[in-house]
Order: sequence, then structure tokens, then C-alpha cells
Amino acid sequence: MFKHSISVGRIFGIDLELDTSWFLIFGLLTWVLAVSYYPAEFHGGNVMLYWLMGAVTAAMLFASVLLHELGHSVVALRHGLPVPRITLFIFGGVSQIAEEPKSALSEFWIAIAGPLVSLAVAAVFAAMQLVFAGVSPLLALAKYLTLLNLMLAAFNLAPGFPLDGGRIFRAILWGITQNLQRATTIAAVTGQAFGYLMIFGGVWQALSGAFFNGLWIAFIGWFLESAARSQLQMQTLRTVLAGHTVAEIMRRDLPTVPGVTTIQELVDHHILAGGRRSFIVRCEDGRAGLVTTSTLKEVPRPEWPSTRVEEVMIPHGKLISIPPSAEVWTALEEMGRDGVNQLPVVENGGIVGLVSREDVLQYLTLWQAFGQ
Repeated sequence: MFKHSISVGRIFGIDLELDTSWFLIFGLLTWVLAVSYYPAEFHGGNVMLYWLMGAVTAAMLFASVLLHELGHSVVALRHGLPVPRITLFIFGGVSQIAEEPKSALSEFWIAIAGPLVSLAVAAVFAAMQLVFAGVSPLLALAKYLTLLNLMLAAFNLAPGFPLDGGRIFRAILWGITQNLQRATTIAAVTGQAFGYLMIFGGVWQALSGAFFNGLWIAFIGWFLESAARSQLQMQTLRTVLAGHTVAEIMRRDLPTVPGVTTIQELVDHHILAGGRRSFIVRCEDGRAGLVTTSTLKEVPRPEWPSTRVEEVMIPHGKLISIPPSAEVWTALEEMGRDGVNQLPVVENGGIVGLVSREDVLQYLTLWQAFGQ
């Protein structure tokens, strides 16, 4: 989802990333606070103080968003669901939970954890207002963050999937119907309706004079409608792929190259000439592994003529693989969890094929043309 992000660390084994759009909203929010909010909240401060408080407040707001997402992520981890990363971006943040919850109750607690954390953070800042009652800049900071965390909790509790409220709604439907697919479809359609409602309300505000506020609300509505539509598409994809195994779509004709082949030779004679993206590597000492175009890109280009593929291959024992009997949807989940575009298919200790996102896309194209 986020192709342009910067890693800033790890917590609880979860990668923390900043999407490049985060810097835009951070700068914009700092500016708005420095020229509007803080001068109105307390007089007598200098410009540097207003800008400093604006930057601190913007940073604290995103820290609040991070705590909100950590609420989801920690509960997901406790329910046995992997969380590869949390990304902060222009609209706030998102926790990438790599698998669907195993039960409606798990979904409920994971979804509600974020808003509960935001409410707790709001309560902390509300208490801080009493402590900082005599310090105008810090009092203004505490007031703003109290309000923003309350708004964060309230907005996320709106019944628009994939917002937290929409996921809570899905959990309730799931518990009633005992059918995750049906619950997801209903919640996603409701989320689309909520998005369209925000778009309509935002356009109405913009035409009524509140142009920028209305435009922002409409933009968020568009984002939510797109996210809900994406969830519907994912649900359709899962339905189509149900019951189909990796063995049906994997490629079995994997090319093999000697381990002594240089990267330059591989690129010139195999990748550019044949269009292949993945290769099994056989070494003279009996070792085997896999090399992909993504792996090669990590090696500086000037080193390609002197670097052998056996030096950069992923050894067989370290390959993240999948058996041919696994369902295609499971393979897609595994790729998403590990952040890869393909998986080697292993059976009886040997690589028998490769399955990639492109293979799934090709299968879906054929299904649309010939499937019933």
C-alpha cells in the first residue's frame, strides 16, 4: 500500500515507518498551529515559541496516532496474528495485520483497542491541564491533544469499514451470521455509503463557503470509499480463490543457473534476454538456493561483474516457502506478511516451483475470461 516510506525503528517486533506524505501533513499542521492556534490561545509569546509549540504538538499528535495503532497491533499479536509494520501517513496511521482474525471476538477486541487507547490518552492530557494550569503554552498543548485524541477515537468509531467502528460492526455481524465473508461484504458496503456521505457533506460545505474544510472532508470521504471498495474487491478475490491450491497456478519450469555465474552474466543473458525474474542456483559444492531480481538490486551495479550469484542467493534452508497443497489465498497472505512478491514451492525438501502475485493475477484474468 505504501511504496514510499522510511523506516524509523521497531517496537514489539513491529517495523515503524513514515510514509513520505507524513512530512507534508507534519509541516502543514505545524504551520497552522504556529500562526493560528497558539497565538489565539496565549498572547505575549514570540514567533519562535509559537513555531516550537506547533512542531511539538504535531509530533505529539502523531505519537498519539502511533499509540492508537499500537493498541490494535499489541492485541493482534496477543491473538496470534502477525503485524509486520505500522505506517504513519497523511491521514493518520495503519497497522498492517497480515492475517484475518480467527474469530469474531478477536476481531472485536482488536478493532476496539485503538479507540480505547485514544480515549485513555485523552484522559491523560485532560489531567495534564490541571497540572499545567499556570503555564499557558503547555496548557494549550494539553487542551489541543485532549480534543484531538477524543476526535481520533470518535472518528474511528464511525461505522464505516475499514475504520475501527466498521470493523466492530463487522465483528458483530460475524458473530450473528457466523459468516466472515457475508459480514465483510455488508460492512464494506456500509463503509462505501459512509464515504459517499462524507464526500457529499464536504462538497456541500465547500459550496457553502467553508471551502478548505469541506474539501478536506470530501477528500477523507473519497479515501474511505476507496478503502471500502478495496475491501470488497479483496473479498471477491478471496471467494474466487477459495478451494484453489498453489499446485494449480505455480510455475514448474524454473530456470537453473550455476552458482559461479556473475550477476552481470545473469542480467545480460537470462533476465534481459529471457524476461525471467527468479532462478534456482546450483552450487558446485551441492548447495542450492534462490535468487530474484529484488535480491540483485541490493548489490551495487559496479560490483555485478565480480559478484557471483551464489554469494547473494537465499540459501535453501532460509527460504520462506509454501507447499503445493496450500491454498492460493494462504500464499497471498504469506507474501503480504513477509513483504515478498513470490514464494518458492517446496515439496519433499526440494524446490518444485514458484508462485508469485503475477501468477495469481494471470489466473484471475483467465478466470474472468473463461470462469463460470
